[in-house]
Amino acid sequence: MTLRDTAAAWLASGRSACVVEVVAHRGSVPRPTGTRMLVSAREVVGTIGGGHLEWQAIAMAQRALGSGTLPVDQRLALGPSLGQCCGGALTLRYGWLDTPALLAWPTPRPRFVLQLFGAGHVGRALVRLLVDLECSVSWIDERDDAFSDMPLPAHIKTLCVEPAEAEVSQAPPGAAYLVLTHSHELDLRITEAIVRRGDFGFFGLIGSKTKRARFEHRLLERGFAPQTVQRITCPIGLPGIEGKEPAVIAVAVVAQLLELQRHP
Repeated sequence: MTLRDTAAAWLASGRSACVVEVVAHRGSVPRPTGTRMLVSAREVVGTIGGGHLEWQAIAMAQRALGSGTLPVDQRLALGPSLGQCCGGALTLRYGWLDTPALLAWPTPRPRFVLQLFGAGHVGRALVRLLVDLECSVSWIDERDDAFSDMPLPAHIKTLCVEPAEAEVSQAPPGAAYLVLTHSHELDLRITEAIVRRGDFGFFGLIGSKTKRARFEHRLLERGFAPQTVQRITCPIGLPGIEGKEPAVIAVAVVAQLLELQRHP
């Protein structure tokens, strides 16, 4: 769940909380302007950078909750005043978690837009990691009971549709795709739909080098452009991360998706 989702849930449940926000920064700081943290009497969600800075901010926010009075903006030089090694300076603002605060909370640009095909072991391991990332995910499976036991935040939407490959046309240009269904035949149908579009930012297909070679052969036989087929990533995951457990594969693949920001 993203921090904004948590804020909305707290507000809906009537929990009293303080929003601590970095409203300005200069030089080297742990987190930039716009970073927020939620503080209630007994719980803290999010981080403004850790260390003595965060400990002091939590204490001030909890005192405000007890007294009903918000502190004024804090302007802090991290080295001289807090003994932190960053050396920069920032300004913290304290506010109540209320409807205006939630409405003013910006919706961050997603790190990536992803169509994830398949709700098996690896798909579920991936989604567990994506829950806390700012991204936009359509999680797609043809089976009726694929998503029945997994509560999800708003940025991960489940779709039970058949044929699954029909959803490929709904993604925006430059989207990322991951194909890891329970069926090689279904994987191939989805792969054809993605390659036919050709405008993917990333396309990962679960499987071995042998599966890649087989799929490449079939796609080329069917007249797909070699330069587009070669852009398929299979096997998936950052090279050098060893292990076939679903959780290990998921970590390697999410890291691969996050690299899209550096190499769009």
